[in-house]
Amino acid sequence: MKNNKRHIEIMDTTLRDGEQMSGVAFSSSEKLTIAQLLLNEVKVDRIEIASARVSEGEFQAVKKITSWAAEHGLLDRVEVLTFVDGETSVNWMIESGAKVMNLLTKGSLNHLTHQLKKKPTEHFADVAKVITLANSKGISVNIYLEDWSNGMRHSKEYVLQYIDFLTTQPIKRVLLPDTLGILIPSETFAYISELVARYPKLHFDFHAHNDYDLSTANVLEAVKAGVNGLHLTINGMGERAGNAPLASAVAVMNDYLPEVHTNVVEKSLYGVSKLVETFSGFRISANKPVVGENVFTQTAGIHADGDKKNNLYYNDLIPERFGRQRKYALGKTSGKANIENNLQQLGIRLSDADLKKVTQRIIELGDRKEMVTQADLPYIISDVLDSNTIEARVQIKNYVLTHSKNLKPSVTLEIIIDGESFEKHAQGDGQYDAFVNALKKIYKIKKIELPILTDYTVRIPPGGNSDALCETIITWLHNGKEFKTRGLDSDQTVAAIKATEKMLNSIPPNL
Repeated sequence: MKNNKRHIEIMDTTLRDGEQMSGVAFSSSEKLTIAQLLLNEVKVDRIEIASARVSEGEFQAVKKITSWAAEHGLLDRVEVLTFVDGETSVNWMIESGAKVMNLLTKGSLNHLTHQLKKKPTEHFADVAKVITLANSKGISVNIYLEDWSNGMRHSKEYVLQYIDFLTTQPIKRVLLPDTLGILIPSETFAYISELVARYPKLHFDFHAHNDYDLSTANVLEAVKAGVNGLHLTINGMGERAGNAPLASAVAVMNDYLPEVHTNVVEKSLYGVSKLVETFSGFRISANKPVVGENVFTQTAGIHADGDKKNNLYYNDLIPERFGRQRKYALGKTSGKANIENNLQQLGIRLSDADLKKVTQRIIELGDRKEMVTQADLPYIISDVLDSNTIEARVQIKNYVLTHSKNLKPSVTLEIIIDGESFEKHAQGDGQYDAFVNALKKIYKIKKIELPILTDYTVRIPPGGNSDALCETIITWLHNGKEFKTRGLDSDQTVAAIKATEKMLNSIPPNL
């Protein structure tokens, strides 16, 4: 007990059940790293790391983890799934160095009858032999009741008969899996409440699957019903639709069940989530609760405005709990308040007039379905304010850029100079070169010599999204003096054309 709260044991099974996801396989070194993080930083109570007899690689991974755990006094918190197979799983455990087995047995009459083709008393006797052998070898035993949820629905008499038998056995825990993810929250509460009341001295764990997207809700009801432990995975990894996610389950217990506590460190959840995402290759959705990239990002301007006015759009899931920060996305729904929040984080202040212009530019980018990041903001501001200082005598009205195989790139350009329209076509070594050649033809008519291009640089904002914006900076030489113009766009050539338009408006109309 902690402050008179009921302790809920957390057993993380990412390395066993989570690895059953299609296409996921951790290396032995990755498994060791995850195991160390879970026990040392996330502070889960136990970890289930493998299934016995799977492969030589699995065996070596278990040996590596048990060796490390033994050195640090954590071996009793490392568990392995085993089978009712006489001496085979027990011998595997001994050779691997593991000391806690989670014995997979039949929790429904349907599985017992059609898979094992045995009577209950025969199965119980086989289970008892494995338990006795394991204990004689210094291995403690927890019992999985596979398909327990269907067992409670359709063969409750068998489930109760089996647990009655287990009360006579030297085991530590009874593990109740919703193997096929069929339970709804009311059933979870009813079934576990019944077992807790009938067997008050037994330790029950609940193992939820997410086939109906109800795993976290079922976890909540299981704890309310009096369960002693939960089986969870990082990022909800697991077979089919996955298991109950560790981050969501811990967050909801901390916020809605004040009578219980866990040892899990919330601030460690995001870091281990990203590591497991990298190791597994399984990318979580951006809107996944707690650990998704976008879950602490406000997009709508009205929400950002509300955050400034007494945190009107905050809830208890504040990002700082999980070592994260609130962000304000920039797009067509951003609004003034959203952009102001980003500017404040960058230490930038703008006049209302300039802020309005920057907001309009971001909305235009959002309409083109382009994502703008905070790192892009200084570039947008620079571009907008720079554009505002130049009188637009010259307008690049229209252009067509072509690039074909085995043909030179070409441009058809329409430009307006002091209200007079010109149109020319030209080819070049690249699209921008073709654009400049068309421009030279027009300015030759005007008898104006263009500045010389001396340097051309393209960059993206540090930390920005290259799909959103790039900045083209062109250095020009005119009458012995150098000057620079900048253009900003998602397309590099268009950014260069915008920089050139600024140059055209910077030189005198008559030379």
